[in-house]
Amino acid sequence: MRAQLILAEALTGLRRNASMVISVVLVTFVSLTFVGAAMLMQMQIGKMQDFWVDRAQVAVYMCTSISTTPTCVDGVATPEQIDEVRAALESDALAPLVQQTRFETRDEAYANLITQMGEDYASVIAPEQMNETFWINLVDQSQSDVLIEAFSGMNGVEEVADQLQYLDPLFQALTVATYIAVGIAALMLIAAVLLIATTIRLSAYARRRELGIMRLVGASNRFIQTPFILEGVLAALLGSGLASVAVWAGLEFGVDGYLRDRVAFITTWVGAGELAIVIPVMIVVGVVLAALSAGFAIRRWLRA
Repeated sequence: MRAQLILAEALTGLRRNASMVISVVLVTFVSLTFVGAAMLMQMQIGKMQDFWVDRAQVAVYMCTSISTTPTCVDGVATPEQIDEVRAALESDALAPLVQQTRFETRDEAYANLITQMGEDYASVIAPEQMNETFWINLVDQSQSDVLIEAFSGMNGVEEVADQLQYLDPLFQALTVATYIAVGIAALMLIAAVLLIATTIRLSAYARRRELGIMRLVGASNRFIQTPFILEGVLAALLGSGLASVAVWAGLEFGVDGYLRDRVAFITTWVGAGELAIVIPVMIVVGVVLAALSAGFAIRRWLRA
């Protein structure tokens, strides 16, 4: 009976301040949507980094007839220079770092290029212009600097490149986008907290006579405060529910329905597992902030 009375009081307060409650719901919805989007984006960045770190290679490009670097002054890399690179990779110093090595000839490189770019490039590029290349998978991709230092400046080697460095700008851009989403979410959450506090004060003021009577008959502060806290929590729950639906819709239709088939270089996407983590976090954040804001506001009003 006591719980039913408290819930009835909370629902009455929500009806009396319908416009403010709608504002709280909308602001909570927008802010938590940004929170969820930022969390999913960070999870996606982590998946991409894990995927590419395991697959990124270090490429040792041998000199060609058109190379202009100081290490290629003698022209095309000789078999002895190629053997020197191979021996270095198999040495005691570098072998523990290397997981797998594949040597690509000029003809193989040319065939791969034509396959990727189309037959139109056959009349523009000749096989002699292609690099013979060592493709190296490392046990730990963070050790790529060791290989770059070992082979840079070696005669016959035109360039040593870490494929992962080409993805760093993408990861950095996505991280910046995550920070922007988190910043917007923080501002919106602050607005939601202030709106909840204002709504609770207005609700308490509208029922000031009822509260005075409750105090006179000996009602405890906890009994008086609980309906107001419930008002804030219920409004936040509505906003959290809408935000959860929005995040689910974004994942279902934005990622699975659109991006998955159009962004070929990303093979691992966030899915239901990540959503099962994000949605409870969003709901907990909304409810906790609403309860704290409402509790603080009504305690201050009762002391006034």
